[in-house]
Amino acid sequence: MALTQQQRQFFDTFGYLVVRRLLSADWVERITAAFEWSIENWGGGSDHDGTRRTMFGGPIEHAPEMCALMDHPDLLDLIGGVTGEDFNYCGGDGNFYVGDTNWHTDGNWGQLWATKTTFYLDSVTADSGCLRVIPGSQDPEHFVRRGKVNPNESQELFGVPPNEFPGNVALESEPGDVVIFNHDLYHASFGGSTRRRMFTMNCTRHARTEPEQKLAREYVRVHSPGGYDIDTGAGMYFPTMLDTADEKRMKHLIQPAQIHDELFPQFARDTGEREPHRGRMGKS
Repeated sequence: MALTQQQRQFFDTFGYLVVRRLLSADWVERITAAFEWSIENWGGGSDHDGTRRTMFGGPIEHAPEMCALMDHPDLLDLIGGVTGEDFNYCGGDGNFYVGDTNWHTDGNWGQLWATKTTFYLDSVTADSGCLRVIPGSQDPEHFVRRGKVNPNESQELFGVPPNEFPGNVALESEPGDVVIFNHDLYHASFGGSTRRRMFTMNCTRHARTEPEQKLAREYVRVHSPGGYDIDTGAGMYFPTMLDTADEKRMKHLIQPAQIHDELFPQFARDTGEREPHRGRMGKS
């Protein structure tokens, strides 16, 4: 699924792209079961009571069915189409979301350095917690990024609630739809339930120059196990992602894995002790 010129231009201009039904029903069934297993066994999902967000790192890295997303040709074409064909996969987060998430960005790189690819495992609408974006707000010259307006203060400033901030777009989606957006883009969610299932894949450009190497180290430092001095119980890519990787997949893993292991040697290749996921017919 090579991106069209129009899709590339849309992403470059507005900072996001939605692809409907990128994942088939069979894929959705398999990754949903594997996600549930992963969050229950590695993310504290069994303790989720709906009062606050439950989140764990590396959501696609604990079960082979999820790792296989790194081999999905259409998904690789999507991420590679905006981030570069030799992009780095740098982890992500898996969630049971609760309620609203205010307007924010996932970085201030000032360029298209990192992207977030999101997967909702439940139907989400404008009134039930779908992702919302402010198109074009990844641009350093956008009035929101320049600090002239805080969209979270729109009620006080303009008498308009944040979910109605002018120009924002609600990206309603069904399981199988995929959204990719620039890390610098302002995004939010409003009106969600108390157990909204969503996971992400964070990817960056492959670092070639010395300035890009510095960016890559900074990104991995704050967006991977070990960042913020948090012990996640596993190193980057967990054993499953690496142990099931072929050469084609490894080109997306090797650079950030090496950087991670240099920054956080205490988390390098932690094999863990939990029972591995056995697929839909095995232990769950």
